[in-house]
Amino acid sequence: QVQLVESGGGLVQPGGSLRLSCAASGFTFNLYAMRWYRQAPGKERELVATITSPGGSSNYADSVKGRFTISRDNVKKMVYLQMNSLKPEDTAMYYCNVNIRGDPSWGQGTQVTVSS
Repeated sequence: QVQLVESGGGLVQPGGSLRLSCAASGFTFNLYAMRWYRQAPGKERELVATITSPGGSSNYADSVKGRFTISRDNVKKMVYLQMNSLKPEDTAMYYCNVNIRGDPSWGQGTQVTVSS
């Protein structure tokens, strides 16, 4: 079955950086676009970034454009989110996602907290 396992979250000061990772298994990774979402307390889940396959083109939410970079390694079946110039409003649980024939799968999430 599809499994997505996120890692790399933590506590960081404003202006700092983090790199999130998502390990994927149980499906043909190189056939599917991958996404990062986030959800802050009391808010709806928000799409942060998408990367297609195999071309690897990417799209970003306006709130993270120019600060975050999504990437993938089709050999290792990994997707990454490099987050720079972090702001307190980036604080959220971050989730990896894949949609396979209309059926979404999610990881357990990794918490990112931006605070001084």
